[in-house]
Amino acid sequence: MRGSTLSLLSLVLAAGTLLVSNAEGKVHTETVVYKHGDTMLEGFLAYPEDTNRPLPGVLVVHDWSGPGPYAHHRAEQLAEAGYIAFAIDMYGQGVRPATTDEKAKQAGIYRSDRALMRARARAGLDVLLANPRADSKRVAAIGYCFGGGAALELARSGAPLVGVVSFHGNLDTPNPADAKAIKGKILVCHGADDPYVPPGQVSAFQKETKDAGVDYQFIAYSGAVHAFTQKEAGNDNSKGAAYNEAADRRSWQAMRDFFAEVFR
Repeated sequence: MRGSTLSLLSLVLAAGTLLVSNAEGKVHTETVVYKHGDTMLEGFLAYPEDTNRPLPGVLVVHDWSGPGPYAHHRAEQLAEAGYIAFAIDMYGQGVRPATTDEKAKQAGIYRSDRALMRARARAGLDVLLANPRADSKRVAAIGYCFGGGAALELARSGAPLVGVVSFHGNLDTPNPADAKAIKGKILVCHGADDPYVPPGQVSAFQKETKDAGVDYQFIAYSGAVHAFTQKEAGNDNSKGAAYNEAADRRSWQAMRDFFAEVFR
């Protein structure tokens, strides 16, 4: 599996290559086509253009909408902050659900098959680990909603991650004992009023990590519901998913502080 993934690292779509100007220099971005089994995948790589040394790497796992502008924007932000970031594709090239039902169905494929979820995320991680610009000893993963759950499952698989950050992500797992395989530290940024990740799921996660001796932080943002980092979610908390500017800003800074610790 790893061989098939790495053999396609050089297959880069020329149309996806550009330089984005920013206050800290230039960010290079490119679309990278890779493979998991027989499934073609399309990721998005971003890194500071003016660097000659290996950088800490961050895997970015999208929400249930699939790869797109939001995950790509987060990868660019990470590159601006000095990391090499790879926004992976969990669904497959061209699989981009549009409606709520389609998104739920697509995400459900992986939530009901955690082995597949872990393997698909690992295929993306292998691409990042193989990149010579990445410091393979300092790689973390972040994820949003569905992606937060996928990043945590990747950690539970024993993947070589020094840290994982979940933003309003799913915390449940069918095999809590797998937390013993987690190698790095965990940061969970959670909406205190999130109806989709209820208190029972939170307490189960905290028990799981405590029993496994995992070094974790759990931050609950008051007044925040699901999808609090996504402006596209609107501002109506009664819908269960809504943007919260303060929680978005605070959680991003919490991630920056967390990375300063795990990458040092």
